[in-house]
Amino acid sequence: MRQRKANGGIPSKYLLTFLSIVCIMLLFFSYSTGFSGGPLETIANHIFIPMQKGIDYIGSTIAISSADTKTKEQLIAENEELQEQVNTLNDKIKSYELKMSELDELQKLYELDQSYLDYDTTGARIIGKSTSNWFNTFTIDKGSKDGIQVNMNVIADGGLVGIVSSVGDSYAVVRAIIDDTANVSATISSTEDNCIVSGSLENMTASNVINYSNLADSDNKVAIGDVVVTSNISDKYLPGLLIGYVSSVNLDENDLSKSGTITPVVDFKHLSDVLVIKQLKESYKSE
Repeated sequence: MRQRKANGGIPSKYLLTFLSIVCIMLLFFSYSTGFSGGPLETIANHIFIPMQKGIDYIGSTIAISSADTKTKEQLIAENEELQEQVNTLNDKIKSYELKMSELDELQKLYELDQSYLDYDTTGARIIGKSTSNWFNTFTIDKGSKDGIQVNMNVIADGGLVGIVSSVGDSYAVVRAIIDDTANVSATISSTEDNCIVSGSLENMTASNVINYSNLADSDNKVAIGDVVVTSNISDKYLPGLLIGYVSSVNLDENDLSKSGTITPVVDFKHLSDVLVIKQLKESYKSE
């Protein structure tokens, strides 16, 4: 094996350590005794001043970082507070919009009520409906304890909705004129010709219309846009209630009667409140 060559001098690492200690002592002595100028000051300027600047820079960086962190935390807190205020305002706006919508519905019912001043009416809210997209049958929040009876007429949107088909203590079921089982004796206002209006969910879905038939229009006076109302001869419906407007007129195969379609005045997809006329047709007849 090769042996390490002997070195008679002082190891370099010890020499470097010794010189460093001597320099530091001299520098300290220079600063403590107030000596200025000369090589000691030059050495100090090259060693201690850069070190001090580095320490100052590190300290200021830490301070700025701490301030930035504090500012970010404050901004996050302020942002969260503002977001809560925005959410609260949005909730209030939605509440106001809902109240305005309800007020608008009540205003419409009031105007409708004024149109039928001859009848005693009561407002009711729809609380349930059939599974179809249409309000062909639905439940209202008024019942026998509120004076509601079977066969009472129901109106909304300025026209006839349907008739009460069953009643409970605190609710009632309404069958609308668009239901497939509904039939209403009606009159064309302009000609006073009678016809039968029949509900049709299929036609409502396809074209937003219901059917009429058995129209005797020998003079060909009935035209598209004519007003259709309930007739005097109906056994369940009060006379003069607006149903809708003629949208088509067709001559039947027998060449004696006509049939066609009617566009209802009521929006049967967006009902929420209705008026129940608390007067039966049978009592109207006796008056």
